[in-house]
Order: sequence, then C-alpha cells, then structure tokens
Amino acid sequence: MTATTSSFVECIREEARQRFADMGYPSTREEDWRFTNVAPIARATFVPQAAGCRWQKGGLEGVQISSLAEALRTQPELVEPHLARYADFRESAFVAVNTGSFEDGVFVRIAPGAVVEEPIHLIYESAADGRPTVVHPRNLIVAGAHSQATIVESYTGAGSYLTNSVTELVAGDHAVVDHYKLQTESREAFHMATMQVQLGRDTNFRSHSISLGGALVRNDVNAVLSQGCECTLNGLYLVAGEQHIDNHTSIDHAQPHAASHELYKGILDGHASAVFNGKILVRKDAQKTDAKQTNKNLVLSENAVINTKPELQIHADDVRCTHGATIGQLDAEGIFYLQSRGIGLADARNLLIIAFARDIVDRVKVAALREQLEQMLLEKLHGASR
Repeated sequence: MTATTSSFVECIREEARQRFADMGYPSTREEDWRFTNVAPIARATFVPQAAGCRWQKGGLEGVQISSLAEALRTQPELVEPHLARYADFRESAFVAVNTGSFEDGVFVRIAPGAVVEEPIHLIYESAADGRPTVVHPRNLIVAGAHSQATIVESYTGAGSYLTNSVTELVAGDHAVVDHYKLQTESREAFHMATMQVQLGRDTNFRSHSISLGGALVRNDVNAVLSQGCECTLNGLYLVAGEQHIDNHTSIDHAQPHAASHELYKGILDGHASAVFNGKILVRKDAQKTDAKQTNKNLVLSENAVINTKPELQIHADDVRCTHGATIGQLDAEGIFYLQSRGIGLADARNLLIIAFARDIVDRVKVAALREQLEQMLLEKLHGASR
C-alpha cells in the first residue's frame, strides 16, 4: 500500500473510530432503533476475522473486480473518490464501526458503456470457529455512465458471529443496475448492513433485499436520486422462532422528475418480530416527483409482532406520492376452499403463503437466484409445518 493510500485509509478509519467513541451503540431510546435492541451485540466480545469473499463473474468484458485492499494499493485514484463518501459514519454507529475496522472487501468497476449480461456474484461465508467472531465486509461498486450490470450479494454462515457490512454503490448517468442481496445467515448470527446508493442522472436502479436467516438483523437501504432517475426497492423477509429482522429504507428525491417504487413484504411466525420503516424525502426543488411505497405483512402466529412505519416528507408542491401498510392473516375462506379440493391444511397454508411471497419472488430476474429462493421458501415452510 502506498503512503498516500495508507494515509487516506488511516485518516477515515481514525475519524470513524472517534465518531463511534462519541456516539456508542444505538439504544431503543432513539427513534430509528425504537423496536430493535442491539444490547446483545454491545455486550458480546467478538474476535475479529478477515472478511473473506469469493466472487463469480466468468469472463465478463468491461468488468474489473478485485479485493478492496488490492484496489486501494494499485489504483487508489479509482477508489478514493468514492470510498466512505456516501455511507455516512457520522450518522450511523454500525457504519462507523465498519469504517473504523474494515481490512478488506470487494471493489467492482463497470466500465462506461459496458453491457454485462451475466450477474456478478459476491459471496460472503462466515464461521464462528468455536467462538463468536466479527467480520466487517466493505464493498464499493462503481457503474460507469451508460453501463448495465447485475450484482448479487450473498451472506451465509454457521455458528454465532456478527456480520457488519457496508456497500456503497455509485451509478453514473444513464446506467442500469440491478442489485440483489440474499441473507441466509446462521440462526445464531447477528447481521447489521448498510447499502448506500448514489444515482446519476437518468439512471435506473433496482434493489431486491431477501432476508431469511439471522437471529438479529438490521438492513439499511438508502438511495439518493438525481434528475430523471427511476429507483425500485423490493424486499421480502421471512421470520420464525425468536428471529428479529428490521428493514429501514430511505429514498431521497434530491432533484426533479424522478420516480421511486417500493414494495416490501413480510411473513412472520412463532415468536418472531420484524420492523419496517420506510422514508421518502422529497426536497424543495424535486418537482414532478412520483413516489409509491407499500409494506404488506402476513402474520401467522398470535405471538408474532410487526412494527411498520411508512412515512413521507414532502417539501415540493407538484408531486404524486402515496404510501401505505397492511397487516393481515391467512384467508380462512381460501384455506377452506383448498381443503374442500382435497388439499391438507398444512399444504393449503403453504400455498397461500407462497402466493403472498410470489409478487416479490417473480421480480427476481436472475433465474438461478429465483429458483434458489423458491426452494429455500419451500424448505423453510415445510420445516415449520412439521
């Protein structure tokens, strides 16, 4: 690592460490953490572990992919203008911890004008190795102007550990980027994650967040839109047992003539709990904004709890914005109808649950990922019904 790069990295690390020392871990007294208690993380002693990642990209033209440490060492001019410029460690404790602690991650650069047909798959696998461990993956994805690409992030593991990841994604003017995140962590694991998206003019960005694993999970997805952007945030969370999953999203309409579409669906069983907090901010000059946000939840147990809070902050007058949330149970008439056709109760329930999730699953355009998700949902539902 060059002296210049080392100085740059150490500077942001030290600033982030100091910021975390000042703020500490969030508490339930803070509005954004009112329903998510991170005391189990704050109390635990984790052993640092390298954020090992492998990736699958085949022989893709127009794509540069390497470890973040290598890119900082060999091409700092491509990394430093973006690293830690968007995910704000001054406002988020877990971003501060990641920024102050990360050793490596992945750097992905899509060349301007490149059309990448095959998805780029980043795979993080953690293992506790007999003691609680922590990893701080750091991903920087830069998509050049007029480029098109699909990125998949997968997180999985075994044992008791903490994954604290930050992904910064920058898309140039007229770029088209699809991003998928599949979280199937251990049922003993903690997963704290922030994805910060910065969109250029007339870009098209789609995010698909799927959360199935983890004991305590928090997903923050934040997007800042430029003029003429189209941004879609889709999410599916399935929790059972004692699981807790918190999804916080923020869409910042910073400039006019942009559209955003958001649909998050949750399925809760057992003593599980979940949170959805979605914020749409329309700034004063962001006229002609078109924004829609929906959160739908299917509660299968009397003991499951969902806290949902969609919100709009509108400072412009020529806009079209809607938001809403629903909480419901399985349709008794639908179950009766299926049973009258000779389908058992468990299978009837599972058919209705899968139908509820289908709206999100069908939006997954990567065939292999969609098939994997369908299989995981079936296995999870069949396991719960036994």
